[in-house]
Amino acid sequence: MEATIPISILNDFIFCPMSIYFHNLYSGEEILYQNLSQIEGKQAHKSIDTKTYSTKKSVLQGLEVFSHKYNLCGKIDIYYLEEKTLVERKRKISQIYDGYIFQLYAQYFCMLEMGYEIENLKLYSYENNKSYQVSLPKDDERMFNKFEALITSLNNFEPKNFVMTNGNKCKNCIYSPLCDRTAYDE
Repeated sequence: MEATIPISILNDFIFCPMSIYFHNLYSGEEILYQNLSQIEGKQAHKSIDTKTYSTKKSVLQGLEVFSHKYNLCGKIDIYYLEEKTLVERKRKISQIYDGYIFQLYAQYFCMLEMGYEIENLKLYSYENNKSYQVSLPKDDERMFNKFEALITSLNNFEPKNFVMTNGNKCKNCIYSPLCDRTAYDE
């Protein structure tokens, strides 16, 4: 049986599959291997994690979700029952990356399997208070196909065969000094 895929690693896998290995290796020592933006991101997410974002019963926050079809598990950020809107919060969105959309798609598919109706998907940028509408997977075949390809890649990933070719990613990776696959030369 394949291991369940945490929704939270989808964006990280796109950035660099090896970063997931190092993140897990140092999971008890986060403060040693987190940069300021990661620390600020956790702080911005605190109201969701503690379920203090809203007291309305029609606002679900931090709900644990699972998809049998995609073998995914994780938590949503916010679901507005009345509006049937699922929201993924980020500290600051300066560019919408595929990984952000795929995290939202993963939450969407989990919630559908759990019986929730979803009509809207949104990304929310906490720092500048902006929302970005995201097309439902059924309305964006290209992104849906990329999402399914990502899940396949995750399930078939072999670390020993991985070669990083993007030095810019390594340059911005906090684990680069520890990694034997880095494509960045200082």
